[in-house]
Amino acid sequence: MLQPGLPAPDFTLPDADMELVKLSRYKGRNVVLYFYPRDDTPACTLEAIEFSDLEEEFAANNAVVIGISRDDCMRHADFRDKHGLAVELLSDVDCRVCEKYGVWQERENQGVRRMCIVSATFIIDKHGTLRYAFDDVPAKGLAAKMLKLIKELK
Repeated sequence: MLQPGLPAPDFTLPDADMELVKLSRYKGRNVVLYFYPRDDTPACTLEAIEFSDLEEEFAANNAVVIGISRDDCMRHADFRDKHGLAVELLSDVDCRVCEKYGVWQERENQGVRRMCIVSATFIIDKHGTLRYAFDDVPAKGLAAKMLKLIKELK
């Protein structure tokens, strides 16, 4: 997984409306970039809802929140609409961005090894530098923790 202090790898991915989003378009703003395994699972839903609930506070602190998973754009749109999500959801079906950030990893589950997205969250400062990197952080309370760190970047 990428470590703080490195430049955040740029990328372009489609969002839930199939519009292309380029990370570098957010230069000058702080970015909370979180990777998650799958839409509409309990932990991933809780995480997305908590980030969405704090969207105005992130915006007031010059920050945007972006979630990335392997789900396609249509599934993201259904997930967003079902839960009234405000976070930007991007689709990385080929795992190219997940690989760049080091979150596409082999894991073992019930004796079977397979590749999967490891839940991870990065904070990228307004200059495009990774300031924080977290993995295996519980979904509950993650948004509030990230907002606190964003406020400290001012």
